[in-house]
Amino acid sequence: MALTVSRQVFRTLSLGTKGTSAVSGAPLWTQTAGYKNFPAPPNYDDIEIPKERQKLKILQKVPQYHGSIRPIKMTKRLDLIRGEEEVHRDLILEQYGIVARRGGMLRHGHLEMIRLTIARKIDTKKMFAIWRIDAPWKPITRRGQGKRMGGGKGAIDHYVTPVKAERIIMEVGGKCSYEEVKPILKQIAHILPFPADPVSKETLEARRKEEERLEKENINPYTFKYFIQNDMLGCRDWVREIDLKYFGKYR
Repeated sequence: MALTVSRQVFRTLSLGTKGTSAVSGAPLWTQTAGYKNFPAPPNYDDIEIPKERQKLKILQKVPQYHGSIRPIKMTKRLDLIRGEEEVHRDLILEQYGIVARRGGMLRHGHLEMIRLTIARKIDTKKMFAIWRIDAPWKPITRRGQGKRMGGGKGAIDHYVTPVKAERIIMEVGGKCSYEEVKPILKQIAHILPFPADPVSKETLEARRKEEERLEKENINPYTFKYFIQNDMLGCRDWVREIDLKYFGKYR
């Protein structure tokens, strides 16, 4: 006659055994306690949160001219968004921010989107944010639809802020980790009119080191830079002026 044991009795009989049941000899699932070594939490004692303003300030939509100075008009000046940023390319707070991967122009609506998103998402008790770009200052002119050609340059329609590649747009600091801030920065970077990435100090340094490593370990000598420097097939006569300086890296 087969021996039938209830689950409660089976657990009771199996106490004190080593992997097998005291009744049927079947293997058992035993609960064990182990030692887990969790990493120590980061130390934020050296970080000071400003008491005056934790959120981004409102940037003016139109620059203010003093006295009787008339607003000036400018040409397209695409050189302001071409190439690589040479000054504002590092994180001042050495924590987190958004870096532009390609040049472009930011309108006042983009800046308001960044400001409002930061105001809703960050915790002002332990976080704060700062701008790394200026308010819109470059005038963009536009002629009315259907108007005839001629008559001089059109009226100023709006103002923009030109941004080059590798430019830090804004920074977030405080007593927080990158995992907390990354979803907020990623949401902002996705809506910008040019490709941008959320970065921390570590990820920014790692990306630049990886670019240097790939350039050094490239075994193919016939690169675009080699073609331009040696004027192979007369390519210096037809390549763009920006390629003579950056060798196809920034378009």
